[in-house]
Amino acid sequence: MEKEMELSFYDGVRACLPTVLGYAGIGIAAGVVGRASHLSVLEVTLLAIIVYAGAAQFIISGLLLLQSPISAIIFTTFLINSRHFLMSMAEAPHFKKYSLLNNIGIGALLTDETFGVSMNQIGNKKPVSAKWMHGINVTAYIAWIAACILGSFIGNWLPNPEQFGLDFALSAMFIGLLYLQVVSDKSKKIATSLVIMLMVAILLIVFMRFMTPELAILAATLLGCLIGVIVEKWQ
Repeated sequence: MEKEMELSFYDGVRACLPTVLGYAGIGIAAGVVGRASHLSVLEVTLLAIIVYAGAAQFIISGLLLLQSPISAIIFTTFLINSRHFLMSMAEAPHFKKYSLLNNIGIGALLTDETFGVSMNQIGNKKPVSAKWMHGINVTAYIAWIAACILGSFIGNWLPNPEQFGLDFALSAMFIGLLYLQVVSDKSKKIATSLVIMLMVAILLIVFMRFMTPELAILAATLLGCLIGVIVEKWQ
């Protein structure tokens, strides 16, 4: 009976559809920026397929334009994407009953957006399943690749993407996801979430005086998680 109630792959596809428009906007922007950095359509496509990370792809395009050494590009990309360790650790407890292969598949395609969709489901005490998570991840992956390819073609006619504000697309997407997460998470008060976010922002500003922005984000996020746990237990 429990197996029949399990969310399917197609349920995951449907859950991901509201974020596809966001993927389209950011992916097109990433493709345009890639072309503006003198990458070919094939190279932009390979970045989308292999790297599959909006922030990292923007940074890689910029570093390539500056002719940075490959070691610096790899290290910077690693630091930018190291937040995925935190997201995967938050997801893992909810998929313990599934196989190692299923968990590897979930972790390999996990993004900020699919993490937001799944944690919103979990935060509202709704069921999740490996098939459902694969549906979200695969839909997002295909949408991202298609958007980057489209953006790379559009980039032939938009040599200066900043002029159209496309460099702000990623930030806009994160702001939208943050808003949805705060207003839809019924497990905690909005005021509590806002206070924790404010504390994380203050910690981030302080840490950035002593370390790189990527490490500062990780440290502030970890402390923010700890503060959130303490606040929840105290309440």
